[in-house]
Amino acid sequence: MTTARQQRKQYRAFLATPATIALLTLVPLSEAPAAPTADAVTDRVVVNWHTGLAIDGYDPVAYFTDGRPLPGSAEFELSYGGVVWRFRNIGNRAAFAERPDVYMPQFGGYDPLGIAHGVAVAGNPMLWRISGERLFLFYDRARLKTFTADPQRAIAAAERKWPDVLRTLNP
Repeated sequence: MTTARQQRKQYRAFLATPATIALLTLVPLSEAPAAPTADAVTDRVVVNWHTGLAIDGYDPVAYFTDGRPLPGSAEFELSYGGVVWRFRNIGNRAAFAERPDVYMPQFGGYDPLGIAHGVAVAGNPMLWRISGERLFLFYDRARLKTFTADPQRAIAAAERKWPDVLRTLNP
């Protein structure tokens, strides 16, 4: 199960608790605070809600240097863009610090096909592709396959929609 699905499932479980239902029935709707939807997105970079780590703690430089996703270490962390990134070694951390625009996933780690449709869907760090010397993460294998068939078209469509999607994300 992807991180995004786990998060939605946990939120739905919270909404279905007897205490939540009782609270909602006691408070008139006009006085109730607005609750985020289960699919609400709150970050410009995909962050694990439980750990606070960007792209689930995977080292973004490793995709380029090792050709695969590898977990980063708490020993080699760097705060950038309001989130914590982890790296396998000091060299990867230094490379990212020097050129984060090269190493961080495009569209903040959101699936480019979702972005192309105007929706921020969190990408899975295990489903990835480097295209045009940039890292892209995907929600599922079907989206990765669609992207791989015509990356330039998918990237162009996502780039057109990205400013609109970006405005919907919290700073």
